[in-house]
Amino acid sequence: MKYPYLDKIQKNGDVKKLPQQELPLLCEDIRNFLIESVSSTGGHLSSNLGVVELTVALHRALTLPQDKILFDVGHQCYTHKLLTGRREGFAHLRQVDGLSGFPSPQESDCDTFIAGHGSTALSTAIGVARAKKLKKEPGKVVAIIGDGAFTGGMVYEGMNNVSNLNNLIVVLNDNKMSISKNVGQMANYLTKLRTDPKYFRVKAHMETALGCIPAVGTALVEVLQEGKKIIRRGIYHSTMFEEMGFQYVGPVDGHDVTELTRIFTNLQEQYSPVFLHIVTQKGKGLKPAEENPGEFHSVSAFDLDHLTNPEMSPKDSFSNRFGNKLAALGREVPNLCAITAAMKYGTGLNFFYRAIPERFFDVGMAEEHAVTFAAGLASQGMLPVVAIYSTFFQRAYDQMIHDVNLMHLDVLFAVDRAGLVPGDGETHQGIYDTGYFSQIGIPVYSPCNYAELEYWLEALVKTMRGPRAIRYARGEEKPALAALGCTGKPYDMLCGADKADTVLVSYGAETEEILAAAELLRHQGMAADCCKLVQVYPLPDGLCRQLSNYKTILFAEESVATGGIGQQLCTALQAAGWQGRFILRGVDNTHLLHATVPQLRRDQGLDAHTLAQDVLTRN
Repeated sequence: MKYPYLDKIQKNGDVKKLPQQELPLLCEDIRNFLIESVSSTGGHLSSNLGVVELTVALHRALTLPQDKILFDVGHQCYTHKLLTGRREGFAHLRQVDGLSGFPSPQESDCDTFIAGHGSTALSTAIGVARAKKLKKEPGKVVAIIGDGAFTGGMVYEGMNNVSNLNNLIVVLNDNKMSISKNVGQMANYLTKLRTDPKYFRVKAHMETALGCIPAVGTALVEVLQEGKKIIRRGIYHSTMFEEMGFQYVGPVDGHDVTELTRIFTNLQEQYSPVFLHIVTQKGKGLKPAEENPGEFHSVSAFDLDHLTNPEMSPKDSFSNRFGNKLAALGREVPNLCAITAAMKYGTGLNFFYRAIPERFFDVGMAEEHAVTFAAGLASQGMLPVVAIYSTFFQRAYDQMIHDVNLMHLDVLFAVDRAGLVPGDGETHQGIYDTGYFSQIGIPVYSPCNYAELEYWLEALVKTMRGPRAIRYARGEEKPALAALGCTGKPYDMLCGADKADTVLVSYGAETEEILAAAELLRHQGMAADCCKLVQVYPLPDGLCRQLSNYKTILFAEESVATGGIGQQLCTALQAAGWQGRFILRGVDNTHLLHATVPQLRRDQGLDAHTLAQDVLTRN
């Protein structure tokens, strides 16, 4: 496909050279390019299709990198990357040596901040804007925040601290609300009036002049302000934002690139922080994505010539097995509840929702609330299961400690996407959960296949009490791990026929690599046993005693090496008097690629070949 207008964009600033009438055509090119490119590589699609005109207008009106753009969550930055000269990198989006799917200051000085988690951009933008003030630097700071991020409390913490930042613009990208014709026309008229620089100047001069009138001046200003608030409340519900110190503008059509460009150009002169409310359509330009934007939020590669919803019939996965099993348990256990944070489909809880909707709760992008809400439920005899991705669970660390663990409440944490995760890179790796759960004394179970997942999930729901966690990998089970079945034991010794002095230990998905490494060692003439943990914390009874029979122990885990389970096992063995050779392989969190899981394992030295070489070279 040819992109004649996008071809004119080779570097940052080129969009300013296009005639005004070509901007809609550029937006069409960008949208078509994104559909074609992401269908080949996979990535975040519907969110990017919704912000094309907004991003073009910002680049048209602003001067980067002097001006700063911050995205919340960050995955809607694809158009921004195209407009800053990174088109060639899209052929390897979210792959090794390709573009990150999120803003990355290492890629470009036009990317202000890494942003992979939600509800954070406003706080970051306030810090950047305040720094510009302190350093007396010119330039605007724009935070683009989706309506979903407003379910997270951090946004409101930030909104409470915007006073006097007249270099800050907050754009609410609202892709859920609609505007009736009459309200929309009135809002459009007022928006044009209120974004005219003359309006700001007259408003400031009038309030200054009235304030100087003896005795009654201040009262007159307050009466006028209150009157305006009443009118605005009736027209477009702006009171909350203005009471927090913003100049409210909108709602505005987020797909009118000409009008957006005019607004951002006029906002070069502002006297207070501005809150611009735009309305967009998520997935715009691709009909299935428009109809099911959530399903096209993040997609694998799909065939544009035979376009169906690529995620409507998802492959079997740990998430779906978990969701189906939990729904079945929910029918048996009347106090069982399911909670997630804006991830109903990603965690497989859509099955629970369909089966028992009255006991399903999606709290939005609010992990802290999800955990403390679960604590409240548990305190009253309910059995909440909180299902969140590993990378997002860490946002609720304090709530786990203070609101759940101190009272030893009956909350089950279901940790999805645990371990190494492909594509999204350093912001989405599930490598910390074993460390933070074990650090505060919460038992952790890590099944390696579907059979273990279903067995231990039922046990954790029906027979165990107190805070506890079950963690499982993204995607499907591996055939080598499926073949192991489920013994129901906290750990399994997988021993060969020959007596071995070496044992390879792991848990979860990484078990696949120690099994393969043991086979490689056998071909080298060295016998090695394997030990697969399911209960990873606390270390199972008898484990250290059994492992003490070996001279060499290699422990491999897809978790951070410092503070992980491997270090805890090494300490326990030494405390028990073992004096053998301990080899630890964990994740170096200072070096995380966006790559496939096999590539990540090779990069981190967690692949079978490297593990086998570790044993041979250190023998």
